[in-house]
Amino acid sequence: MNLSLVVPAYKQEKTIVQDIKNLDKVLSCLPYKYEILIVEDGFLDGTGRKIKNQKSKIKNLRVLGYEKNHGKGYAVKYGMLRAKGDIIGFIDAGMDINPSEISIALDLMQWKDADIIIGSKLHPDSKVSYPVIRKVMSWGYRTFTHLLFGFDVKDTQVGLKLFKKKPAHDIFSKIIIKSFAFDVEVLAVAYRLGYKKIYESPVKLNFTGNSSIESITSSSFWKVIFGMLWDTAAIFYRLRFIRYYDKIRR
Repeated sequence: MNLSLVVPAYKQEKTIVQDIKNLDKVLSCLPYKYEILIVEDGFLDGTGRKIKNQKSKIKNLRVLGYEKNHGKGYAVKYGMLRAKGDIIGFIDAGMDINPSEISIALDLMQWKDADIIIGSKLHPDSKVSYPVIRKVMSWGYRTFTHLLFGFDVKDTQVGLKLFKKKPAHDIFSKIIIKSFAFDVEVLAVAYRLGYKKIYESPVKLNFTGNSSIESITSSSFWKVIFGMLWDTAAIFYRLRFIRYYDKIRR
């Protein structure tokens, strides 16, 4: 069994080397052949140079990227459709999420014969530490998306998800959201295609402030919130009114 893990990287020169080392350490202990795919989402700082310096040290590392920044969703799709594994997943850079939980997600995938495993802050075994205001915002958005789409899963937004190869390619070939609401689009398309063997896995999450979303007082934070709501409404429109995902073949 081969595993591919995609890491979208946007201006991560401060953390990317340690991210790669942490991932390689965890994956090397698993009974899988594996590859780590770093997707540099825009050549905007020293991230690419630092990644390439690791290639001689970590043989399972692949480096992908493009000049212009497009957004996390675009970067994840770019890597997922180029991955070679029998199981293909992604994890956020910055390592707010402890990669040690990947082994539990993989065990759960095998045990349940799952199509998709998603990390969940609401799993009873999860250990999470992040600001109260983010918990409130997460609850509000989670409630909104459940009302719109009727998801069975409790948490859609954690940046750790694993897919069998066929569901991964079927789903990500249809994804068009380039920014943060792409997680919801992934699940909406999965449901539309009949991939409903989706299970939640525990995570250890410690918000460090290294993510691209700044504090609640910043304009960039509210720009992200507005963008997520707008994109989510657009997903619902494409799904329920024009049945866009039923028509496209890519």
